[in-house]
Amino acid sequence: MQITASAISLNVDDVTASATFIKQHFGFHEEMSADGFVSLSRPDAGFNLIFLCIGLETFKPIHMRGHQVDGLLIVFVVDDIDTEYARIQAEGVAITTSLETEPWGERFFQVTDPNGVVIQLVQWITKPVA
Repeated sequence: MQITASAISLNVDDVTASATFIKQHFGFHEEMSADGFVSLSRPDAGFNLIFLCIGLETFKPIHMRGHQVDGLLIVFVVDDIDTEYARIQAEGVAITTSLETEPWGERFFQVTDPNGVVIQLVQWITKPVA
């Protein structure tokens, strides 16, 4: 198998609110959209981030059509977590989890978009053990 592209699709109440938040604060741009759907990307992310309106008629599998994103973190690894933290604060974004450093070398913080999607920015202070 050869994977040629990757995407994460999330069901949310307000597609526009999540898309605007990601574009404004994380530099994604819109690749395509339709009623109840938007696909966002940035060249260095390695995947498209897709927001789908809850209850979208074309959503499959049907039994998950009405489910909202829950218990999921979108994680972006960055080079300078302190600079990103200051930037996000300066942009007026509410911080969900302040900067923390885990014993295994992960330094991170979290924000939450208008639909409850948690975005975590991470910098590895020490390289993770493989």
